[in-house]
Amino acid sequence: MELTEKLKWKHETFLYPIVRVFAEKSAGSGTIIYSQPDPRNEGDYLSFVLTNHHVIEDLITYKDEWDSLLKKNRKKEIMNHPKIEVFSYVRTSEVDSSNRYNAEIVAYSKEHDLAILKLDSPSRFPYVAKLIPRDQIKNLKLFMNVVVAGCSLAHEPFCNFGQITFLKEIIEQKDYIMTNASSVFGNSGGALFLMETGEVIGVPSRISSIQLGFGYDVITWMGFSAHPKRLYQFIKEQSLYFLVEPDDTFYAAVERRRKKEKEALFSVKPDIPEDQTTVDRRWNYDDDPNMA
Repeated sequence: MELTEKLKWKHETFLYPIVRVFAEKSAGSGTIIYSQPDPRNEGDYLSFVLTNHHVIEDLITYKDEWDSLLKKNRKKEIMNHPKIEVFSYVRTSEVDSSNRYNAEIVAYSKEHDLAILKLDSPSRFPYVAKLIPRDQIKNLKLFMNVVVAGCSLAHEPFCNFGQITFLKEIIEQKDYIMTNASSVFGNSGGALFLMETGEVIGVPSRISSIQLGFGYDVITWMGFSAHPKRLYQFIKEQSLYFLVEPDDTFYAAVERRRKKEKEALFSVKPDIPEDQTTVDRRWNYDDDPNMA
């Protein structure tokens, strides 16, 4: 059978950006969403993976520590390093090998159940998933075809197919998209793609189950992915505009986050930095009809 361009595109879009994420006691999925040249190191690349907070939650601990400057105890955050397994393919569909990289937890939100991991590698990763543009979120409709990609039960990445079945499921005051594309434990942190465009429209985060006697039956066709609006809200709250804004950089994001941390440490009401003003105006959700 001749390999068509459409079939090749599906592999490169839905399968190749998916990675396996290892924490201390669990494994889940992740999606490479950024791999761009490092502006400070010629020839190097900066690469980032989107996943769920609960996938890497056991790597984050806290302890009370005396701060001699503030003259009081404050909590110190301790983050261990996740491992990211990236797969290489031959004959289009066959896993040929995999490389495991150390990674750094750059940002996380327990509230949104999302996290961004930075790969500890200067390599370029050629297959990168793209988020749906903010102004296209409003065009999502029921019955649209979708692809759920991830490492179900810690298996190597594979895809399941279905449709959007509910556009705005509210769980614990947070918006989710429900689909009938089968997902199960291990899919968490992967990607929900729109079949037509190949854009990421969510992060698989929850599955349904019912109790039967002393056990549980998993309803694999009622899966819930973090709504794309929440992906943008998370990026905004964490000052990670570079993930979706070409005029921003990772290093600018680091400086913004350091300033916010310093302001929070000294209980100073945060002001918007001058170099961030134009970016923040674009991210005013109150005035953005696409985020209504």
